[in-house]
Amino acid sequence: MGTYALPDLPYDYAALEPAIMGQILELHHAKHHAAYVKGANGTLEQIAEARDKDQITPTSLVGLEKTFAFNLSGHVLHSIFWQNLSPDGGDRPDGALADAIGEHFGGFEQFKKQLTVATSSVQGPGWGVLAWEPLGKRLIVEQVYDHHGNVGQGSTPLLVFDAWEHAYYLQYKNVRPDYVTKLWGLVNWDGVAARYTAAAGA
Repeated sequence: MGTYALPDLPYDYAALEPAIMGQILELHHAKHHAAYVKGANGTLEQIAEARDKDQITPTSLVGLEKTFAFNLSGHVLHSIFWQNLSPDGGDRPDGALADAIGEHFGGFEQFKKQLTVATSSVQGPGWGVLAWEPLGKRLIVEQVYDHHGNVGQGSTPLLVFDAWEHAYYLQYKNVRPDYVTKLWGLVNWDGVAARYTAAAGA
């Protein structure tokens, strides 16, 4: 058994319709996410084999480490993404998370606009992310290129919006902003708030 495993979804593939078609969700989870899990496990095995054979070199390790980071980050972000969504989601947060959003973004609508623009405008494949940044003890919005570029070191993702084409193209074609708008109606704010509490100790 590998180190990483594909998590089950907390809902059926058709549960997020009409915002996300069941066909897209199944392909996204069972094919794309599964490929990142397989890639992470396989790359770990390649690194271990190279180490056992005393074949760790700068050239070989750089490529393997980059491949491992890509696949592991894809696995981590997708695992959060599935939990961030719910057929009963939407509206807006309350409690400590709502207070923190107000403090760090000036209000929910300002935050929503920033994360929407970040997700819609990320260059190429990537993610829009609401994260807790522990050094500044604050919420931030990040654009994550592919799966692991342009990320504040040590920040903890709380809410992630997948902007890779495989997440929306069959349904929304090249109109990514329409897809992002629909995601807001699926956000599982209780789950995001729990991640915030765990990360910030709120």
